[in-house]
Amino acid sequence: MHIVEINHIKKSFDDTEVLQDISLFVDKGEVVSIIGPSGSGKSTLLRCATFLETMDDGSLAYMGDEVVKSVNGHSVYASRDHIRKAKGYFGLVFQNFELFPHFNVLRNITDAPIHNQKRDKAEVEREARELLEKVGLSDKADAYPCELSGGQKQRVAIARALAMKPDILYFDEPTSALDPELTQEILRVIKQLAAEKMTMVIVTHEMQFAREVSDRIIFMEKGLIIENDRPEKVFASTNERTRQFLGKF
Repeated sequence: MHIVEINHIKKSFDDTEVLQDISLFVDKGEVVSIIGPSGSGKSTLLRCATFLETMDDGSLAYMGDEVVKSVNGHSVYASRDHIRKAKGYFGLVFQNFELFPHFNVLRNITDAPIHNQKRDKAEVEREARELLEKVGLSDKADAYPCELSGGQKQRVAIARALAMKPDILYFDEPTSALDPELTQEILRVIKQLAAEKMTMVIVTHEMQFAREVSDRIIFMEKGLIIENDRPEKVFASTNERTRQFLGKF
């Protein structure tokens, strides 16, 4: 059973078709990187998969449970409770961190598991401290976001996503707001998660990283999937557009 399965998603903004007909699936333990030029629909695809955007047409299933169906050329969404359950399967790490400025680091990580998942506070806090150690920030539990560097904020955001114990983690260009040195901090953490077989979908501009860490690479262009294959196949592709794009890297 696929962790997530997307079939024939379409999405337009006004008259611009951003996703033309996108189908893909991700299996447990897979790392899938999505690459492509700006405006190719990568982030919109992620936002549709995580209910931040409403699809125009197409279906979406988590763990075999279809939450969005395609009916007569339109996407029909399940009930609010059904969607809430589906949201429990994934975590999302944004490019601009999205931390709560008025919560310290520990509370940023523990707030949702305690209040949304109704888990035991002491247990959640213990796990949060373990996650902070994992991302190299065990001394920052009491710090506030304004006291952290961009790389530290993003590592807190990753710890926060992991605290929800998701089956799959989505990353939307997790390093685009960071300078090269801080970028390496984040890529190290993601590589560590990949080594632990965390299921991940990563929208990224870091080609070398995508090549090293991914089981599959999806290359998107103008709202279509041009390539969906193992890194060595994509990087050796004979497709003219793929070669042109990867030629810059």
